[in-house]
Amino acid sequence: MNIDLKELSARESEQVEWKENGDDQDVAISITKTISAFANDISNLGGGYVVCGAKETKDEYGFPSLIYTGLSSSKLRAIEGKVLQHCREYIHPAVIPIVSEIQNPHDSSTRILVFTVMATKEVHTYRDKSNNGQASYIRMGKETREAKNGIFLQLMTKKNKAEYFDRKINTAASVTDIELLVFKELLQELGEDITTKPLENYLSDTNQISALIPPLFAKTELDNVLKPKNFTLLVFGKKESITRLFTEAYTIVSIYHGIDRSGPTAERYTVTGNIVWQARRITELLHSQSYTAFDKTSDRPNIEKYPLRAVQEAVVNAIVHRDYEIPEPNRITVFSDRIEINSAGSLPPGVDREKFLAGRANPKWRNQSFAWLFNKLQLAQAEGQGIPTIFKTMETEGYPRPVFEIEPENIICTIPAYPRHVKIREDRLL
Repeated sequence: MNIDLKELSARESEQVEWKENGDDQDVAISITKTISAFANDISNLGGGYVVCGAKETKDEYGFPSLIYTGLSSSKLRAIEGKVLQHCREYIHPAVIPIVSEIQNPHDSSTRILVFTVMATKEVHTYRDKSNNGQASYIRMGKETREAKNGIFLQLMTKKNKAEYFDRKINTAASVTDIELLVFKELLQELGEDITTKPLENYLSDTNQISALIPPLFAKTELDNVLKPKNFTLLVFGKKESITRLFTEAYTIVSIYHGIDRSGPTAERYTVTGNIVWQARRITELLHSQSYTAFDKTSDRPNIEKYPLRAVQEAVVNAIVHRDYEIPEPNRITVFSDRIEINSAGSLPPGVDREKFLAGRANPKWRNQSFAWLFNKLQLAQAEGQGIPTIFKTMETEGYPRPVFEIEPENIICTIPAYPRHVKIREDRLL
C-alpha cells in the first residue's frame, strides 16, 4: 500500500497508534488489541493504522511531533510474525491486517512497519491467554479501551448485532403497563385525531404514529404475544411499571445553596415517571432557580440567572440521548453559580469529540424515536440542534460559555450563572 507517514501523522488520534517498538510480548499484545479495536471501528472512521518504529513526542512549542526510531530487519520480522500470530489465535473472528514496510526517512538502514486494519461488519473479541477471559476493544481518542456496558451495546447495535434500545421489545411488559390517559393526552398533543381512530388501533404491531417511529408493539417470535417496545413504555407507561421495568430511568435533582456540597442544607427531588413528565417537571424545578437580578446602571438591567432556553435544551438532551442500559440515573445538581447536568452514557459512535465540544457535531441519535417525539412536542429543537442551541443561546445573551465533560459512561453539561448573580452572592458573603 502507498502509505504516507506525514499524512498519517495529521490524522485523528483515534485512527493511528504509534509504537516505538513491538517485539516485547506486552507491546505485541497491546498492538493486537488495538488492531481488534480498529476492526470494530465504533467511530465510523473505516479502520486504522498501527505504526511500529516511530514514537510521539512534542516539539519546542508543545505541539505533537514524531521521531522515526526505525526497526532493524530482524526486529521487523519478529514483530510482524508475533502480531500476525496473535491476530489469528486471539482475535475472534480473526483479523488479518495488511502489512507494509516503509523506509525510515531519517535512517535508510532501518524500516518502519505499518499494520493497516480495515473496519469489518463483525464484533471482534480478544481472548486473553493469561486468564482465558475475552473482551471487545474500541478506540477512544488515543487510547484502546475495553468496550463495557453501554459502550459494548453501542458497538453491538452499530454492527447490527442488537436492536436499538428504543425499538426493542420488552418481554417483561404487557398492554396493561400502558397508562391509557397519558397515552390519549400525548397522542392529542402530537396532532393525532383519536375521535375518528379508536385508541386500540395504536396498541398494535402494525400502526405507526410517525414514519420515524416503528409500531408501538410487536409480537414475540415463540408465542406470538403482543408486547410493548421500550419507547412505548418510557413514553406512555404507568409510573409504577416504568420503575419496575427500568429501575434507573429516573432523575435526581439536588439543589445546594453554595458553590459545593459542603453546605448544611440542600434540597433533593427524585423525579420518576414517563420521560415527557420528567423533562417538564425538571425544567419547572430549574426555572425556579433562574430568578432575575436587577442593575439600574447597566444597559441590560434585568438579567435572569440562567438562559431558560439553554437549560431546557440541556435537560431534554440528557433525557433523550442518555443510555438507558447503563444502571445509573441522570443527576442534575444546582449550585449557587452553576447547574451541572449529568447524563448516563457517553457520545454515540460516530460523533466527533472535538466538534461536539465546539457545538458543531453532526447529529447522531442513540434513541431516534425519543428525539422525534420531543421535537414534535416542541420540547426540543429540530434534529441535531440541541447542543448548538445551548452554545448559541449562551453566547447571544452574554452568558459564560457552557462546559461539556465527556467520560466513558457519562456526559456532564455545566451551565454557568450570569456573572451579575455570582457577584451578588460574593457581595453578600463579604
